[in-house]
Amino acid sequence: MIYLDHAATTPTDPEVVEAMLPYFTEKFGNPSSIHSAGVAGKKALREARQTVAKYLNCKDKEIILTGSGTESDNLAIMGVCEAYLLREQKKGHIITSNFEHHAVLDCVKHLEKLQVFEATYLPVDKDGLIDPEDLRKAIKDNTVLVSIMYGNNEVGTIEPIKELAAVCHEKGVLFHTDACQAMGYLNVDVQELGVDLMTINGSKIYGPKGTGALYCREGIKLQRQIFGGGQEKGLRAGTENVPGLVGFAKAVEKAVSNYEQNYKEVKAMRDEMWKKMQQEVEGLTLNGHAEKRLPNNLNVSIAGIEGEAALLRLDAKGICASSGSACTSGSLEPSYVLKAIGLTDEKAHGSLRFTLGKSNTEEQIKEFVKAFKKVVEDLRKISAV
Repeated sequence: MIYLDHAATTPTDPEVVEAMLPYFTEKFGNPSSIHSAGVAGKKALREARQTVAKYLNCKDKEIILTGSGTESDNLAIMGVCEAYLLREQKKGHIITSNFEHHAVLDCVKHLEKLQVFEATYLPVDKDGLIDPEDLRKAIKDNTVLVSIMYGNNEVGTIEPIKELAAVCHEKGVLFHTDACQAMGYLNVDVQELGVDLMTINGSKIYGPKGTGALYCREGIKLQRQIFGGGQEKGLRAGTENVPGLVGFAKAVEKAVSNYEQNYKEVKAMRDEMWKKMQQEVEGLTLNGHAEKRLPNNLNVSIAGIEGEAALLRLDAKGICASSGSACTSGSLEPSYVLKAIGLTDEKAHGSLRFTLGKSNTEEQIKEFVKAFKKVVEDLRKISAV
């Protein structure tokens, strides 16, 4: 198998698995229990939190351990906005873009539907970039929160997070970013970026699925979204996934401590792959910013074919890729992300996303390009497009 869908999920790193194993059997206690087995679990969670905080450059108490990036996004957006409503008892305003993951967009749309918040969706340019001046103009007196993704999960465009956060702080507005795709390749120092809230997860950084965290700057009030016990300072009820969170912390450590080398290595392979694809196949267009993009991402429109048909044929040859976000892969609608950057329905339907990772090799790239050429040629022969 040649796996080129690392933006959907990554294989779990063997060192991460090794760190997790004792907490399935030997140290299985509930962290909320006061006996020795529970204390061992509580200690493991404390150390996991400390590790995540260290690599984000924040305080331990500013890390909320969660079950996914989606949960962290929900807690950030719904948590901030509901806390505002309970405190102020008046309608608020939230800003995001038309380029975000559904974990953000659906929260914002839900708040609109309840008629407790109005929303502004910032446009992106043809490369997927948000203009900080557009954000400045969109902020109102009752703007509570701005949520903009760090690196886009479909086309890989990297947003100017530091500048966007600075605009928000000029106006006294909180800024949240979803950094799930960025971690492991970009700087996630929350002090340097100037963000107030940041979402990360394990499944994109060679950690276990079903793990994540939300950085929430000290002093920000959140309304809990999961009710029950008092775990995570009352913000996230439910018995903690100790093995998963131990593995998550190990994955964060490896991802952040090596991010510059990771960036350099995967970018070199990605650029070589794109060069060979263009040499072998005509009619390819790169979607997203040519330079300001995640180093592992290639989102390509292929003239004269339908993307889903290409995916099936590639899969039959042992090659895993995607037509966009894995969360919406069952939809027949063209990608809203590609539509946001101005692609026609035809071009959007003829687009594929290839995302590389540390398991890919030069030999795999050669094999992929050969198979890709054959698939495109065969589909173009029978295509009515």
